[in-house]
Amino acid sequence: MGMTLLPFFILLPLICLCKSDDRLTPGKPLLPGDKLVSNNGIFALGFFSPENSTSNSYVGIWYHDIPERTYVWVANRDNPIGSGLSGKLVLTNSSDLVLSDSRGRILWRTTNNVTARADGAVALLLEGGNFVLQLQNFTQIWQSYDHPTDTILPGFKLWANYKTHTAVHIVAWKGSQDPSTGKFLLSRDPSTGLQILTWRGTSKYWRSGLWNGAEASDKNGYMWSQNVDDGETIYSTYNTGNSSSRRSHWKLDYTGDLMLRIWSGQSWVVLFKRPGDGCRQYGSCGPFGYCNMPTRECRCLDGFEPADGFSANFSRGCVRKEELTCCGYHFSALPGMKVPDKFVYVRSGSFEECTAQCERNCSCTAYAYANLSSIVATGGPSRCLVWTGELVDLEKTGVLGGNLYLRLAGSPEKSKCGHNRKSGIGVLLKIAFPVISFLLIFSCIYLVCICKRRGIQVNKESWKRPAPDHSSTSQEVWDQNFELRSIRFEDIATATNSFHDTNIIGKGGFGKVYKGTLEDGKEVAVKRLSKGSEQGIEHFINEVVLIAKLQHKNLVRLLGCCIHEDEELLIYEYLPNKSLDKFLFDTAGKSILDWPRRFNIIKGVARGLMYLHQDSRMTIIHRDLKPSNILLDVEMNPKISDFGMARIFGGNEQQESTR
Repeated sequence: MGMTLLPFFILLPLICLCKSDDRLTPGKPLLPGDKLVSNNGIFALGFFSPENSTSNSYVGIWYHDIPERTYVWVANRDNPIGSGLSGKLVLTNSSDLVLSDSRGRILWRTTNNVTARADGAVALLLEGGNFVLQLQNFTQIWQSYDHPTDTILPGFKLWANYKTHTAVHIVAWKGSQDPSTGKFLLSRDPSTGLQILTWRGTSKYWRSGLWNGAEASDKNGYMWSQNVDDGETIYSTYNTGNSSSRRSHWKLDYTGDLMLRIWSGQSWVVLFKRPGDGCRQYGSCGPFGYCNMPTRECRCLDGFEPADGFSANFSRGCVRKEELTCCGYHFSALPGMKVPDKFVYVRSGSFEECTAQCERNCSCTAYAYANLSSIVATGGPSRCLVWTGELVDLEKTGVLGGNLYLRLAGSPEKSKCGHNRKSGIGVLLKIAFPVISFLLIFSCIYLVCICKRRGIQVNKESWKRPAPDHSSTSQEVWDQNFELRSIRFEDIATATNSFHDTNIIGKGGFGKVYKGTLEDGKEVAVKRLSKGSEQGIEHFINEVVLIAKLQHKNLVRLLGCCIHEDEELLIYEYLPNKSLDKFLFDTAGKSILDWPRRFNIIKGVARGLMYLHQDSRMTIIHRDLKPSNILLDVEMNPKISDFGMARIFGGNEQQESTR
């Protein structure tokens, strides 16, 4: 018996020496040539240099059991070990991983708030390719899954917190043999968590469809399962289903393509690739255009035509064949669509309620509804999405898409709509006319009393201007005591498509107003003042100095400004319903201004004037109040705008001029 076991005991030390180690402990550094191998033999961690490059070296994780070296994680991607130097990865007594070179320079390290004994922590390479740092009680205090590079492995959670607007990011390599940070980034949309975005620098490059909370899988058994955590975080986990033994991963390539790859036994096979070739790049078909997946070419939505006529260039998108009005419209159902970007999530219990949400808003251009009662999803058993502007980044995807309800002009009930409104207009006038007359008389008496009480008299000489004279420089403007965001001219030009005429939403004596979309998706109105106009400069300074100091819900909000060479630009919040005169003097618009809405507008304007004249830190006279300078938000609430001619009335002055 003893002689039988003797060979076993002789070979046992050799067996132990041949077994790869999967852990790093204090006092046992990882040196060039060493590696950690996961228990299942699939992954290895160690030092490497990319192919065709011997100058720099890195610490990373790769597939250990396939012949083609494929890296899935890099620790020091932006701080390589230089040519001719060696590196060392150690686990310190303070439970941190530290990578340094032979000159003693620290190139990469982990940080945590845990202090443990020298033998209290261990670094493990798990079977799924996750490199973790954990204590003796198995508490993980750091993991590589929280700091990914360009690869998503099975079990990785792609999360976004839509309360704090934060998300985990995947960043591509800079080149095929350069693991440093590249120009493409992927994350779940941090504002909603409902879609995945790829960015090229600060511009969107590709966008997935909206997630509905269900598991999405394919015939190969690869799936994403979406989960909702505590009402703040959404995450999706990539699993391999019944194919757990196969090697697979998602990779954000340095070219910007997101790919699902599996190992066939001889090479990597791409099962999924986005955006790839064709028109799948973000917004490539322009506003109101969509990418038709069967042919991979741009087309216009129903009721629209190319903005450039019959040109094959869709960069400007499509325009309506018939202008949309508030009265006389219908919704056209477009099945199998990847819904547009820049949606507004509305809590709604039924399809009818979602439809009503769009019908009540004249600026609503489309809506989409999804019944999610059978699955776990954000916001409850249903989801209503509404769009109030241009529709961007659409795809015709077939069975993978949903229904998009597009608002188009013309309706069989158009005459009925007009008849119903006309039938009640006589009664409305009989009631509204005496009420409005009474309010006007009461307002005049009230203003006379206020003026007498204050002893305000008209004088031509004593106006105090709030800003320097026409020779003011940009520095003098910034010397005023206010806080205002300065926005780069390049960002404004990008937001307005280089101030294209199709983005013009208004014109005035001092310049033009453009609609723009900033990098974060926020829609803004950009006032571009006429070059070389002294009145325009005075107008600009007045707006900056006055509006920046005013805060009231019935005053338009100034978001920032820009002074660039001979350009002066003002950036305001974008109000989709534009100005009051568009409703007062337009037949279709006038019909939706029922008495409750008119009365609400009157009250809002009065509140804004009361704030300017009495309740603000400064007494300000607008001097140019008219319907075109009263803007309306999405709920038809009024906001007073255009303070270019406004003047400040000194608190200790008794005479002012309004000329």
